[in-house]
Amino acid sequence: MPRFLTALPVFNEAAHVDGVLDEVLRHVSDVLVVDDGSTDGTSDLLAARVARRGDIRVVRHAGNRGYGVALATAFRETVDGPWDGLVTIDCDGQHQPQLIPQFIAACTDPAVPADIVSGSRYFRRLPGDSLPPAARRRINAEVTAEINDRLGLTLSDAFCGFKAYSRRALERLRVTEPGYAMPLEVWVQAAAAGLAVVELPVPLVYLDLARSFGGALDDAATRLAYYRHVLDRAEAAVAAAAGGPDASV
Repeated sequence: MPRFLTALPVFNEAAHVDGVLDEVLRHVSDVLVVDDGSTDGTSDLLAARVARRGDIRVVRHAGNRGYGVALATAFRETVDGPWDGLVTIDCDGQHQPQLIPQFIAACTDPAVPADIVSGSRYFRRLPGDSLPPAARRRINAEVTAEINDRLGLTLSDAFCGFKAYSRRALERLRVTEPGYAMPLEVWVQAAAAGLAVVELPVPLVYLDLARSFGGALDDAATRLAYYRHVLDRAEAAVAAAAGGPDASV
């Protein structure tokens, strides 16, 4: 049987972390938490859990380095270990751990193997779906359409953090974007490497309607412009690595 690591990037999730981990461990047994410099007691809760139960492994960043950096740590830990792949799931209660086996199965299906299985909140409407904040939905739709146009992909949700990656995919991805725009870099690199991508529908759940994206990025127009900048930069980096015509950009 393929062996997948399940990783949760965590920053200040003291209210959720133990409950989410309990639910995740009902479905998988190999679990990594990347604690991205939490300051709200999350680190103490994780240390106590390791000491008391030993059912997870924790890598802690000394300070808050960003969502993308936390996932890059999970990528590295997977490639450096015995794993066949990685599942990433958020720790804020918006993802459904019972779906993890479906992501692993889709990533290892011999009939239609996938290098990246990406959750989509917009693939189809599911019973009980939330209504997304209008600005977030608009930006997601615009960026997803632009990615599809630029890269020849057929995504319906560019930003969902619930994903499964094959080892082949992880060995080809070089994530450098530190923040929430990290998935855009992944899509550019995945398209350039010819990785097979499939989407799985997941429920649309918004619990933190006031989540901060960080400083100026809380402004929707600024955030959209930054996402396009990340896409431009990622495409230029891919071209430079290939020695293409945009290598000097």
